[in-house]
Amino acid sequence: MLFSSTTNQEKKYKQPSIFITKLGLILFNFGLCLGFTSLIPSKAVGAEEIFLDYGVLQFSLSVESLETYAKEGQIKGKLKDYARFLTPEQLEKLKTALVTSAEVTPLAVAQFLYSTQGEKILEQVGQVVQTKARQSGFYAIRSALILSAADEEGLTPLNILRKFPTYGIRINSTRGFQIIENLSKIIQKTARAIAKVEATALQEREAQTITDIAPVPNFLQPGSFSFRKQILTLRDQNRNRIFPVELYIPQTQIRASRLPLVVISHGLGSDRNTFAYLAEHLASYGFAVAVPEHPGSNYSQINALFNGFASDVTPPRELLDRPLDIKYLLDYLTEEYGEQIDVNRVGILGQSFGAYTALALAGAELNFTQLEQDCPNIDDSLNISLLLQCIGLNLSEESFDLQDERITAAIAINPLTSSIFGKEGISKIKTPIMIVSGSADPVTPALSEQINPFTWLATPEKYLVLLRGGTHFSTLNESSGSISVPEQAIGPDPKIAQNYVKQLSLVFFSTYIAGRAKYKPYLSADYADSISQSLLPLHLVESLTLE
Repeated sequence: MLFSSTTNQEKKYKQPSIFITKLGLILFNFGLCLGFTSLIPSKAVGAEEIFLDYGVLQFSLSVESLETYAKEGQIKGKLKDYARFLTPEQLEKLKTALVTSAEVTPLAVAQFLYSTQGEKILEQVGQVVQTKARQSGFYAIRSALILSAADEEGLTPLNILRKFPTYGIRINSTRGFQIIENLSKIIQKTARAIAKVEATALQEREAQTITDIAPVPNFLQPGSFSFRKQILTLRDQNRNRIFPVELYIPQTQIRASRLPLVVISHGLGSDRNTFAYLAEHLASYGFAVAVPEHPGSNYSQINALFNGFASDVTPPRELLDRPLDIKYLLDYLTEEYGEQIDVNRVGILGQSFGAYTALALAGAELNFTQLEQDCPNIDDSLNISLLLQCIGLNLSEESFDLQDERITAAIAINPLTSSIFGKEGISKIKTPIMIVSGSADPVTPALSEQINPFTWLATPEKYLVLLRGGTHFSTLNESSGSISVPEQAIGPDPKIAQNYVKQLSLVFFSTYIAGRAKYKPYLSADYADSISQSLLPLHLVESLTLE
């Protein structure tokens, strides 16, 4: 499907990558986007013709014929020549796509497109979508997107064409086919890697018999502990940083031992409610759970960007401040709750930017050499996560000690790793690690950001979890009042993915943080298969080699 409208059934999550996904559905599926031309005429022209050069041949299609088809259902003009190559179903999808609106404000569109990440996307798209004179479409695309978002008809592909400030739009077929070829290669490599993971999981499963020995416990059932939740406000004066923390404390009569602790770090544009379902589940099993909210990369930061109060998605300093937030939090808990909570042996779970945070604290080192090698070639990459990783080049190349020895086990869900850490940085981790990957994640692609990096881990206690069909948003908790996400961006029922996270996190942290040896056998391909559901198949491997 070329473009999807929003529905009442769509889930809502606080994630800026959703906004990028919405724009991407228009930018890349239609190749028609927005900006200001170097000299915008006082009266918008509006594109009348779309041109495509193919070798020595030139094809064209009038915008008027598309508009007539979208509004009246009549196929006229040159559209007749192309319509015969499409099925009735494809034609109907095209008709719907032309007038489907993305519900975003013009201010939000403008703010994002003037951010570092937005301009980088425009540069890439502008190589394909050009003016009739074969100039980059960067400014024209940005103009059309902003103007159509401000128009009463909204941000639709057809309206973008009307607002495109030159007579003609030229599609650079050479660059376009190059991108398609690169994408095809990535898809093929990813498919082979996923097949390798699944084959390895099958081999490991056949060698394990845990589910045959005894009935498998239902780790989805809440534990026996009641708990209380309190909100803390931490103030790190050295960094002029104030941030809230939700602390879940199980109620127990046993005073002989301190509570094991797990910290949860949210993703970019999210907040401390994203994994509330997991915090409550772990607390019911006797874990103290601390969930900080990172002020430079939470939902408020994205709101500030969209409303004109911030100039970028997140400041580069957030690569450092996030791990430092956790360090400060652990210092605070040691001082205020040291008799009640064990802060010397801590587990951490993070998703996306939070997964980066977890890995940095677990010992992964920033890799400026890898960034300097990868980031100049970002135009040739289809990896969206590099837009975030490459802000690391704006940091001074001093020695950053982000590791915290108190972090002794980590779960990284949809982490971004390939350039910010690279092989050298990831191999520094010595603690038990679980990496969770979604095979259909367009934001942090499975192969480059999770599967390959898993093979770089030197720690012997490592686990790769693959959700076949999982996306970047599959494990996130529903949240009202935030950006809506098309169901295809979420993937299969998120409840399934969230249940996987509950069960695997409980088993992992019980083993490596709480010291409950009886849970260790469930960190296996056999157990993962026993809880796997057909709508979102689950695979777990402990070792993997990729040629």
